[in-house]
Amino acid sequence: MSDGPLIVQSDKTALLEIDHPLAGEARHDLSVFAELERAPEHVHTYRITKLGLWNARAAGHDADFVLATLDRYAKFAVPSAIRADITETMGRYGRLTIRLDDSGELELVADSQAILLEVIRNPRLNNLLGERLDPNRARIQPFARGQLKQELLKLGWPAEDLAGYTPGTPHAIALDNANWNLRDYQQQAVDRFWQGGSGVVVLPCGAGKTLVGAGAMSIAKTNTLILVTNTVSARQWKQELLSRTTLEEDEIGEYSGSVKEIKPVTIATYQILTTKKKSEFAHLSLLNANDWGLIIYDEVHLLPAPIFKMTAELQARRRLGLTATLVREDGKEGDVFTLIGPKRFDAPWKEIEAQGYIAPAACYEVRIDLPEEERLDYAIAAMDDRYRIAASSQVKIPVIRQLMKKHAGEPTLIIGQYLDQIEQVSQLLGLPKITGETPIDERERLFQAFRIGEIGALVVSKVANFSIDLPEASVAIQMSGSYGSRQEEAQRLGRVLRPKADGRTASFYTLIARDTVDQDFAQNRQRFLAEQGYSYQILDSHEL
Repeated sequence: MSDGPLIVQSDKTALLEIDHPLAGEARHDLSVFAELERAPEHVHTYRITKLGLWNARAAGHDADFVLATLDRYAKFAVPSAIRADITETMGRYGRLTIRLDDSGELELVADSQAILLEVIRNPRLNNLLGERLDPNRARIQPFARGQLKQELLKLGWPAEDLAGYTPGTPHAIALDNANWNLRDYQQQAVDRFWQGGSGVVVLPCGAGKTLVGAGAMSIAKTNTLILVTNTVSARQWKQELLSRTTLEEDEIGEYSGSVKEIKPVTIATYQILTTKKKSEFAHLSLLNANDWGLIIYDEVHLLPAPIFKMTAELQARRRLGLTATLVREDGKEGDVFTLIGPKRFDAPWKEIEAQGYIAPAACYEVRIDLPEEERLDYAIAAMDDRYRIAASSQVKIPVIRQLMKKHAGEPTLIIGQYLDQIEQVSQLLGLPKITGETPIDERERLFQAFRIGEIGALVVSKVANFSIDLPEASVAIQMSGSYGSRQEEAQRLGRVLRPKADGRTASFYTLIARDTVDQDFAQNRQRFLAEQGYSYQILDSHEL
């Protein structure tokens, strides 16, 4: 028995005492291979998962590293069954490899005949594999590289892809860093991505993920396809590339609902690629036909199913995923792992904050009592309607007024899920609003007015969750959200994490209807940020 902060249990959970002096270090090391499940006040629960262990293995960590981490912080001896399971699980990664033979054809290579035989006999792989070349090798169908990796992961045999990448059409791209340089962590992210070939870089909002993309482009020097969440994001990427690289205006194309340009560097939106014409993804096939040497997926945790399908067919292209959190509420982290690549670099939010590159933030959960009439409506409502009733309660509006008065003069974002709630708050407070219905040019005008201080507050929907650069925003008031979405919580906090000119701390408020599903969902939403070291101070609305 030691005085560590961690208790490792035989059900693959690990309990972390967060008030312990070593809790911060333990949280940092656990994040390499374990997922935070619950984060109440004093003890956080982590789960050691297969995918987490394989991600760690792909990043160069072995079972000895994981076991040494657990031993270092464990209060009691790590159960022998857990030790054996970690060793065996991590030992499965890379026992199957995907390679190119001397003639340039794909083959699956196993380190034992038994493993290859098990795989070949599985009916789900019948159409993906060809002839057996020898006891340890089998041909892979030319189209099947991505799909095979997906299926092998499901079978518990994650394959290491060593088949390499096509260089794509060469195109000169360099960083124009006469007045700037990549930060150390950004350069590390670029280097680890390039060494690994493909994969995901995880950085906090505001920490410069776009510059990591530019750095990767400067090494690849090839035609590049950049996939982004929306048109506003596409135009921000373009402006950043024009100011940070040697690319000129006519070398960068926008492929969106309003513009259809294909240039050596093409920035396309997920929405246009997933738009169907006569039951076909016409735009998807058009972009698939170009000789890209690098594909960058911005906000990779949001990839829709058709983009996954396209990516399964693009395994010969280098792929870089950028995100603030790999959490996916649909459970498709395994598809990101197999089709984009494993996590190559992950910088904890608090580390970047300590270096001064993102603002410190204070998080508050403001609990509000529903008035009796709304409480009765909530009580008799169907389960599917209860969250909307609680989350969009009008009793939140006076609280928003109080918070805006408290933070008078500070650039403020009021964020909501429901359009009628956003419309009502916009009208009652006399503030401009931005939703998915707001034309692109109007969105850009309002965002720019907010940046330069002409507008002090905006009411926004989820369109502002991602890839919107609002560096002076220092207060966010979350009225309602997408149920228990952890990644949305992280993205919304990220809107206020750009460093402030005066060094002030950002404030993030979540308004919660007490004793409702609104409160239950809030606890789940906060899990990712708790893992990053953020804690929420609970306030009563009457205390403001």
